[in-house]
Amino acid sequence: MTAITPTLAKPRLWVPGDWNAFFGFGTNILVNVLTLTGLLRFVLQMPDDLVFGRILPAVGLMLCLSTGYYAWLAYDLARRTGRTDVCALPSGPGVGHMFIGVFVVMLPIKLQTGDPIKAWEAGLTWCFIQSIVLVLGGFVGKWVRKVTPRAALLGTLAGVSITFISMRPALQMYLTPAIGLLCFVVLLVNWFGGVRYFRGLPAGLVAIAVGTLIAWGSTLFDFNFGGLSLSGLTASFTHFGFSIPLPAFGHVFSGFEFLGVLLVTAIPFGLYDLVEAIDNVESASAAGDSFPTTKVLVADGVISMIGCLMGNPFILAVYIGHPGWKAMGGRVGYSLFTGVMIITLCWLGIVPVMLAAIPVVAILPILLYIGMLIGSQAFQETPRRHAPAIIVALVPHVAAWALAQAKGALAAAGIISVSPELIEKMKNEGVLFHGLEILGGGAVLGGIILSAVTVFIIERQLWRASAFAAVGAALTFFGFMHGERIGIGHSPAIAASYLIVAAWLAACAKFSGVTPLPPEPVHHDAHA
Repeated sequence: MTAITPTLAKPRLWVPGDWNAFFGFGTNILVNVLTLTGLLRFVLQMPDDLVFGRILPAVGLMLCLSTGYYAWLAYDLARRTGRTDVCALPSGPGVGHMFIGVFVVMLPIKLQTGDPIKAWEAGLTWCFIQSIVLVLGGFVGKWVRKVTPRAALLGTLAGVSITFISMRPALQMYLTPAIGLLCFVVLLVNWFGGVRYFRGLPAGLVAIAVGTLIAWGSTLFDFNFGGLSLSGLTASFTHFGFSIPLPAFGHVFSGFEFLGVLLVTAIPFGLYDLVEAIDNVESASAAGDSFPTTKVLVADGVISMIGCLMGNPFILAVYIGHPGWKAMGGRVGYSLFTGVMIITLCWLGIVPVMLAAIPVVAILPILLYIGMLIGSQAFQETPRRHAPAIIVALVPHVAAWALAQAKGALAAAGIISVSPELIEKMKNEGVLFHGLEILGGGAVLGGIILSAVTVFIIERQLWRASAFAAVGAALTFFGFMHGERIGIGHSPAIAASYLIVAAWLAACAKFSGVTPLPPEPVHHDAHA
């Protein structure tokens, strides 16, 4: 008799849990689109025709392609395995890169030339170079993920989520606590506390509705908690219209006149994107959904390049947060329909209306929630004895965040260049500015290297610890760690220190007689 292979049921494109994830993830993407729109209009002072007629349509196309692709990957994994709990990877415009691209790349060009179009072209070229780095890196990403300890990958991811993802929303929430704090609790009592809202309404939708109601209600009593106004809302309707992305090949290649300036940041931040994507694929794997690293990284690069060639200067990124959306019940549909929503908003000119109608502070608590989950996952999905390595991975990110705050304060005071005398004065006040520059430079790679060395020391695999320390020396010597630009010998003392550490660990491995510890089981948490 011939054995009959059971037929696996087709995965469902939409399940009830997708509502929660859709409103959570969809509003997260919406916040980022609104943020980049504000940066383009108010920081770079780009004309509305360029922002709403060229850039946002290209952003919408890129996001629809990415969310559709990752929905397909999840659908395919569910179909092949017969599972019903597969959750698509979240993706969107790189959050940190939005600010870096605006303030580090495009704004200096705008100030230098006085031409916002030149600034846009420089941003397109910057994004183009990063896309190439991502595509090429896709073929080594699987190997990097294999040799690097999970605690190092998840630990540095936790560092990003606690500092650059969670801190700003938390601060903004407390600037408008009547909306921010209440909306945060609205989310927590549903997603953590098990409280169900009327007819099962998603907590993300309830939070936005409550925040918007308070914001508009406060305008009646001249409190204006959310900064909204009827005049602003009315004016926003003038941007209604249908715009599709148009090829911007000429603009991309025009930006190559600034290539010497752009390479200084494009290559290291392309590598940052590469490592961040590997981290987030590892995070999804820890939550039970294993996606092919090469396909993810190459897709990020290719889709970013398509968006760039159509006029979008912002790189695509696989987002932190897969475990959070999965814990909410998200599967395939939340990703697919987020892309449909965003392309509709961008192509029909609805984004400016959204900017004028919804208080951003009502949406920010969702980002803090995601930061909570990712930070906790680093501890929940790794052996308990690796906890010190996770703490070590956090430290460079704290330094990078503190450095950004210090630089912002100095810029607000009109201080563009930091003199040795000023650094010494700050040191006397307890602010080790130069130390923050060194430790916070290349924080993603720095966190991974320091954490990996610590993990292998804990596991008593000293040869591997020595190898990672040697890699740290090479990365530091060429400016990828503990520095702000690529070059040769920018931090020779630190590079030499890593080499000394590598030699010490190698000597300990050879002469100490220490043997590796047996594996420790991982204790999984229900929310991870």
